[in-house]
Amino acid sequence: MRVNDAGPHPEYGRRLSARRAVHESHDRLHVRIGVLRLVVFAAGAAAGWLAYRDRVSGLLPALALVAFVALVAWQTRVGRRRERARRAIAFYERALARLEERWAGTGESGARFSDPHHPYATDLDLFGAGSLFELLSTARTRAGEARLASWLLAPAGAPEIAARQAAVEDLRNRLDLREEIALLGPDVRSAVDGEALAAWGAAPPVGVPRAAAWIAPVLALSATAAVTYWLTLEQGKGAMLTALALEGLFALWLRRPVLHILGGVERPGRDLRLLSELLERLSAESFDAPRLRELQAALRSAGLSPGKQIARLTRLVELVDSRRNQIFAPLSGLLLAGTQLALAIERWRLRFGAALPRWLAVVGEFEALAALATYAYEHPEDPFPVLEPEGACFEAEALGHPLIPEARSVRNDIRLGGEVRLLVVSGSNMSGKSTLLRSVGTNAVLALAGAPVRARRLRLSVLAVGASIRVVDSLQEGSSRFYAEITRLRQILDLARGERPLLFLLDELLHGTNSHDRRIGAEGVVRSLVGLGALGLVTTHDLALAALADDLAPRAANVHFQDHIENGRIAFDYRMRSGVVQKSNALELMRSVGLDV
Repeated sequence: MRVNDAGPHPEYGRRLSARRAVHESHDRLHVRIGVLRLVVFAAGAAAGWLAYRDRVSGLLPALALVAFVALVAWQTRVGRRRERARRAIAFYERALARLEERWAGTGESGARFSDPHHPYATDLDLFGAGSLFELLSTARTRAGEARLASWLLAPAGAPEIAARQAAVEDLRNRLDLREEIALLGPDVRSAVDGEALAAWGAAPPVGVPRAAAWIAPVLALSATAAVTYWLTLEQGKGAMLTALALEGLFALWLRRPVLHILGGVERPGRDLRLLSELLERLSAESFDAPRLRELQAALRSAGLSPGKQIARLTRLVELVDSRRNQIFAPLSGLLLAGTQLALAIERWRLRFGAALPRWLAVVGEFEALAALATYAYEHPEDPFPVLEPEGACFEAEALGHPLIPEARSVRNDIRLGGEVRLLVVSGSNMSGKSTLLRSVGTNAVLALAGAPVRARRLRLSVLAVGASIRVVDSLQEGSSRFYAEITRLRQILDLARGERPLLFLLDELLHGTNSHDRRIGAEGVVRSLVGLGALGLVTTHDLALAALADDLAPRAANVHFQDHIENGRIAFDYRMRSGVVQKSNALELMRSVGLDV
């Protein structure tokens, strides 16, 4: 169902109330079925005792057992629906937290994807608590999280960006579908381990004789018939014991391969249980975007229905788990359940195991697209950027930072491209220089991943991104902060020599060395970048470096942030202005915190 309402907040609130009502209803039903199970169990135990004393027919305890099994199955289904409703409640509570700016530190940080040597990941807060990844990610599988992270870490090409934009737009208002994708797993995120599943599916066949596939059901049917005959007519005891003995010998013969199969499927079976309904829903959905149709086609290849096939495996694994119930143990042994289930699971694995990596990859891409679509739905005023096929440009109107609450966000216009390749940004500490760099970089990452951006309008070319904003020393690698910075600058210069134009973001260049070397080194780096056709921003406290913009004019321009004193305290408006900052309030700022200067 597509959603059209006045905004995401009322829709989320309505759905949250509905899911809470569903959860309460299923919770009450679950309790009632539990009470009924106890009653049936007690009645079955009494009937069994009376049948043992020859006071009632042996069919009564058998009927009680059947009723108990049915109640267990019913309660299991109700429990799943209750759990699904509970997860939906958590999904919409988190969605409302995002809209109300209460999300930071409550989701998946993606810290495992962070790389201090990446040219911009740490500088732009892509991963970690309160990061862009945490804001975006609604994925429930490792494959989905990895795909989203890869899009943030590696800017795509123009055709790929256009394909993702169309898919995100198609998914934007499909809230029901995106809810099901987000409810894929339990509370513990990243539940599905794709590598483990792929390894299980590709493992060599377990050595089981082919004849076992038909011997097992024949023995189980014979033993069941013999036991039923003995219970009802109290005759054929010898035939019953013979049938049970044959079953025992057969189970003992296959004990080792059966244990190997059942032990190996426990984790994969639990993981695949999370995928069945989602895959079936994705296969059945009618999409408009070409990329989404391509993903559906990948699921339908070879005429297979992944959702149905995984559901079949899920049922087999659930039956394996039910054997551990002491009440079912006698019936399980009579039916050779463990052996028959193991043989069925192995047949499934040999037929479909090789397709698991492809199915998981499709799920991962759907999840990544759904994450971007969720962001698009929750920020209806954020547009998709316009991609320029040639040249190098980054032109934004009312550019803001997506991680700063809208109520505190101050937006600025940026013009880079054409003649102007460089903006030298001056101003005092805390005036907004570094935030401007991060706003430019983070929106570039969103744009090049296929997502909407936090701006009124953004036009950019397909760019490489390099930043030196938060470079730190490393005790483990034995490098100083200055060495780490110049190593990053070398990396950025290498990017500038690549096929794509570079967007560089440099904050307080080389401030780890003396003023003379800093000025000469910074000017040399900036001149080299501009000479290589890159475009970007450089912040500085050193007004001597600001003179570089005049030397490079018209390819460079000075802009600044300013501050003022209000009631004895320093204040900022975070508005970018043309020209070089004309005053410094560093001493006033030091005095405002109690330093005697």
